[in-house]
Order: sequence, then structure tokens, then C-alpha cells
Amino acid sequence: MAGITVSRLDKFQKRLTGTFSMVARCPKTSALGVCVSTAVPAGGAVVPYVKLGIAAIATQGYTNVLYGLKGLKLIEEGLSPDEALNNLLNEDAERELRQVAIIDSQGRKATFTGSQTTEWKGHIMEEDCIAAGNALVSGKVLDLMVEKFNGTKGWLAERLMQSLEMGDKAGGDRRGKASAALLVADKKIATETRPLLNLRVDLNKEPVKELRKIFDAYKKWIGVTG
Repeated sequence: MAGITVSRLDKFQKRLTGTFSMVARCPKTSALGVCVSTAVPAGGAVVPYVKLGIAAIATQGYTNVLYGLKGLKLIEEGLSPDEALNNLLNEDAERELRQVAIIDSQGRKATFTGSQTTEWKGHIMEEDCIAAGNALVSGKVLDLMVEKFNGTKGWLAERLMQSLEMGDKAGGDRRGKASAALLVADKKIATETRPLLNLRVDLNKEPVKELRKIFDAYKKWIGVTG
């Protein structure tokens, strides 16, 4: 993968690029999804990647979209999340700037938090989800996200939304707020022309709260309750 120049690396470190996210699956419905929020504009355009029946991926830190684009392709070709992630990391000279979380349709998982991502940084891997973040106010953000996900039943998209809300309430990205997104592949709502639930908020003082408004309106429109 292409590297970055020293000047760009310095700029990255000064800006303290950070994000909190979750990738998850529902073993009952085979749904896969990602929720994310960050102080960086347009996080939903580059962090989450999902393909029905394949995997959900979050690529953040100094985000490299190839972890999402190529990661889905490698898993679709038969590699496990661990194998796909290792292949991508081995090609990446700047891998220590990356943070990546992957869960596939079988529930297999892989995650990586580079040593040069910004504190507080880390990830938590559970049976059906991975929460990951960097430049967070504390590890409590991820702890509460996972606790909420595991304690909530029902539609995967709703569980992810509630987990994102919990991370936001816990302080989230320590630099502030700018964008949020929810990306879910779920066969019960997927159509040929609308394969994904893909909701985004950008340049908003309360992006997670605004995402909730949009999500509730979307649920009403498609006739999903809960």
C-alpha cells in the first residue's frame, strides 16, 4: 500500500485523528453492520464497509480505505478475517498508524490497533461485535458500547445505534464531534436497488443525536419497529 510523507505524518499526529466505532453481526438474521462517530468530517464516507453475507469492516486511525475495499474482496475470495487483515498489514508501511476491526458472516473476527494511533486507544472483541477507538476520552467509551450492545436485543441496526449513543454519552472522541454514520446489510430490508441501510451526518455539533433522528425517520419509512 502507498505510504505517506513525513510532512503528512506530522500533520496527522498534530491533528490527533481519532474515531470510535463498532462492527457487529446478528447470528440469527445474518445482518452485518458498522456504526461510527468522529471529530473528523465525513467519517461515514471512509470508515465503514459492509457486504451482505461477507463481512463488516471499520478502518480508522490514519484511515486507509483499502482495508475496507480490499478486505471485503479478500474475505469474499475465501480468506478468514485474520488472514485478510494480516495480508493488508504486511503490505502497509504505515500500519502502525491504522486501526482496523473486521467481523465476517460466520462470526470470525480480527482487529488491530497500531502503536502510533493516538491515546486513548484500544479495542474490545466480544462474541458478535468489536468496539474500537483512538483519541478517546478514556477506555470507558468502548466498555459502555460493548455493554450496551450485549444488553440490547432486537434489530442489529438498532443495537448498533444504541451502542453509538452510549459511546457518545461517555465522551467519545476527545477532540469533539463532527460526523456519525450507520451502515448495515440486512436481508430482511435489502433490495436489489437498496442493498444497504446507509445513513450519515456531517458537520453537525451533535452528529450522533442527529443520526438518531434520521434513523428513526428511516425506520418509520421502511416499516420497522424496535
